Amino acid sequence: MSTAVAETEEHQALRAAVAALGKRYGRDYMTTVVREGRHPDTLWAEAAKLGYLGVNLPKEYGGGGGGMAELSIVLEELGAAGCPLLMMVVSPAICGTVIARFGTDGQKAAWLPGLADGSLTMAFGITEPDAGSNSHRITTTARRDGADWLLTGRKVFISGVDIADATLIVGRTEDARTGSLKPCLFIVPRDAPGFRRSQIDMELQAPEKQFELVLDDVRLPAEALVGDEDAGLLQLFAGLNPERVMTAAFALGMGRYAINRAVEYAKDRTVWKAPIGAHQAIAHPLAQAHIEIELARLMMQKAASLYDEGDDLGAGEAANMAKYAAAEACVKAVDQAVHTLGGNGLTREYGLASLITAARVARIAPVSREMILNFVSHQSLGLPKSY
Repeated sequence: MSTAVAETEEHQALRAAVAALGKRYGRDYMTTVVREGRHPDTLWAEAAKLGYLGVNLPKEYGGGGGGMAELSIVLEELGAAGCPLLMMVVSPAICGTVIARFGTDGQKAAWLPGLADGSLTMAFGITEPDAGSNSHRITTTARRDGADWLLTGRKVFISGVDIADATLIVGRTEDARTGSLKPCLFIVPRDAPGFRRSQIDMELQAPEKQFELVLDDVRLPAEALVGDEDAGLLQLFAGLNPERVMTAAFALGMGRYAINRAVEYAKDRTVWKAPIGAHQAIAHPLAQAHIEIELARLMMQKAASLYDEGDDLGAGEAANMAKYAAAEACVKAVDQAVHTLGGNGLTREYGLASLITAARVARIAPVSREMILNFVSHQSLGLPKSY
């Protein structure tokens, strides 16, 4: 199916190349990986070798020198082939972006080449059991102990910690002047003493596992702090806006995959004299789902463009809208695809049933659709704040 808007020749070429890679692996590869309890290491390594994982990172550190526009294309096309790499949202998009923008020269040299070539991965820890969407209630705190930092707290629903070399943890430090807490980001190595993880038992079928983290006076050197101690929310949202763009790409790819499978089935499946796709009750809902996917991509492309141009404020609004639109479009596309196939939509053979759960992830994480509506009603429309 068409992939909308007038993209540059470079973007079209990237899209085609990644689609070809995804086709070689496909949904069967991913479901096999999940069933065997493995990770998609082979696809991750090949995508890295071809330069796709680090396409958004600076050239001087081995990246492609592009931005969210390029990285979102990679994830969307892998998803449309049935084999999305969720850790792309976290490792190059969030962590890579934050370190590239705010990290020290030492942090950039230590992490960016590995994040770009796939040899290093980094998880991202912000969500807490009692904070939820209210980042102001984050209780993971960092206090100075001589030249070091001591980090204490809990995190929950953190993806891929078992395979990550480190986790970029959102903590809070006390402002010496005001006594109030402000957000700060710390690189915590996976083997740091006092840093423990336990896997959360999920119904979601995905190779990337979810973890609860406990940080018990984790001692970190001064250079573990990313960026300026006083920059606070600026640095945090430098990672959260790409996260929303990439979540939209993840949802769009999944939705496209579902629609494509349904269309193939509707062309071939004949119950009376014509393929079921000839009936408007089947054709029109699939057409609507396709339209909504295409519209959501336009907003994602706008968000990526604004972010890559350095407009953090504009990107924040657009990235939230893109994530909302893509999640809604994805859920509708998956639901309609399953209904198109009827009973076959619930079989393992067709690979759609597991997407019923997966599609809801984009509605819930990394921020719920209700919180996006809160944001838009307050920030975009100027209505009174309710939270």
